[in-house]
Amino acid sequence: MRFSFSPMSSAHATTLNEQVRAFWEAHPCGTAAPIVGDTPARSREWFDRIEEHRYSVEPFIHAVAQFTRSHGRKLLEVGVGAGTDHLQWARAGAQCYGVDLTDAAIEITRAHLAAYGFQSQLQRVDAETLPFADGEFDVVYSWGVIHHSEHPERIIGEIHRVLRAGGTFIGMMYGRHSVAAMKRWIQRGLLAGKPWLTLRNVLWHDLESPGTKAYTVRELHALFATFSSFTATPILTNWDKQWWPRWFAELLPERWGWFITLRGVK
Repeated sequence: MRFSFSPMSSAHATTLNEQVRAFWEAHPCGTAAPIVGDTPARSREWFDRIEEHRYSVEPFIHAVAQFTRSHGRKLLEVGVGAGTDHLQWARAGAQCYGVDLTDAAIEITRAHLAAYGFQSQLQRVDAETLPFADGEFDVVYSWGVIHHSEHPERIIGEIHRVLRAGGTFIGMMYGRHSVAAMKRWIQRGLLAGKPWLTLRNVLWHDLESPGTKAYTVRELHALFATFSSFTATPILTNWDKQWWPRWFAELLPERWGWFITLRGVK
């Protein structure tokens, strides 16, 4: 099944991945100035700040990824970003491979691992076509990446292809029926005097790179239908809980979470 989220013309849609790449080349994920401060770029302190920030705002990553269970396994990360999670796989003793749409992410991740004495086989590629053989990996991991692609279903198909039989996919994609998504619509649609804008349109045009998409749990089950088993579990995030008094935020149900964590077995 294919999901068409594009509110853009077909002429624009054909260049979406180029637009996404240009955005993340200029804004490598997790490396913004408020995070790294005035520390020297790509120094140990710079990377330490990136890691500290990532796991302070997304502390559940360790429980979902279960890095320490990957010792000796062949691991592919789709969308390495600043390499923070990739470092955890390397520390756990996985045989690491990583791809990203941008040169910036590949260069930062290579430097990140080297700063701690690790290495990985890294390549800049569009994950809609992965340069690996069928059944090559024990684990494929992708956190917050697939929903930025022009054709997410192609990446999911490629992930399924490169996993061995019984191999595991672990990841996260954005949830449309979430507090964070609705807050974004209130900010950029309702309060901006554009209440006619759909939630999909706001997320596409005004959240991170162009073309950002978000899904329901049901839609994700359909996208990952080729897996023998699959679970999609929403998690409330800081982005859902901001704005609200603490007592109210604690009452929000997990099913309204911005992140939907994913686990599938081929």
